[in-house]
Amino acid sequence: MNGSGSPFAFVDGALDRADQLREDNAALQALWPRAGVIVLDEDGRAFADDTRALRSARGAELGGGPGASTFLGLRDGEAWFFANASTLALHASQRVDLRQAAAHWPAWQASLFAQARALQHWHQRHRHCSACGASLEFRRAGWLGVCTGCNSEHYPRTDQAVIVAVGNGGRLLLGRQASWPKRRWSLVAGFVEPGETLEQTVAREVLEETGVRVRAGSARYLASQPWPFPGSLMLGFIAEAEADEPVAGDELEQARWFSAAEVRAGIDADWTRAHEDGEGIVLAPPISIARHVIRAWLAAHDATGASK
Repeated sequence: MNGSGSPFAFVDGALDRADQLREDNAALQALWPRAGVIVLDEDGRAFADDTRALRSARGAELGGGPGASTFLGLRDGEAWFFANASTLALHASQRVDLRQAAAHWPAWQASLFAQARALQHWHQRHRHCSACGASLEFRRAGWLGVCTGCNSEHYPRTDQAVIVAVGNGGRLLLGRQASWPKRRWSLVAGFVEPGETLEQTVAREVLEETGVRVRAGSARYLASQPWPFPGSLMLGFIAEAEADEPVAGDELEQARWFSAAEVRAGIDADWTRAHEDGEGIVLAPPISIARHVIRAWLAAHDATGASK
């Protein structure tokens, strides 16, 4: 990530959402000529130039007004919109996916892309009313879906999920999925269920996925990250667990304890080489909150002077 103050992507440079402008069509029309427009294809890839940098358009270049474009917000007084490529007579030499953008674009552009992609996914997957099945009409500059049949209102969906560094006696609990590269390991994560607190989710997910019991009252919140793959909010925790032997559940291929030294080596390893044969583990890429949570666990481990 370029120019980022946050240790993970999709946070720095977030727009002023300027909610008050979403119903002010005259104001949006006036902002449009000088506005920036990020354009996404139907697969959620952003238009880019020959160097794979963001190929944004200006409202004046596109002509007319905002139309079906979605208003994202303001940056230093400049409006930004998102538009689907299928609605525009605009072409670009390259297309960039969100993970590539997070690794190489300026932080504010990656955050802009993440916001646009999450809204695009909501629009694509929520075209009909869940109450009566009639089609939705998007209003409030793209932020509200109104049913054309029963007039019910629908708002963008975000799915909350926890991701947790579970420790015990200087060891960290990690798991891996069968589809991951050979040496890739990561933290336990899972979605919040209806009627649960975040702390309850931490305990349930860790037990379900690894058979390890989290100690009551030990879960501590660290930070959150928008994770638009496709529309989640990751909530990072540290927790302590009993000295149970991990047993991988249905979602994991393996689960086991790792020493602080092994975890440190995994953080230092080149995450792009996780698919290659070699010694040791490889942990989460820099764009992910998982790496930040692991580093926080290591820092807490070092601060307590626990055995390495």
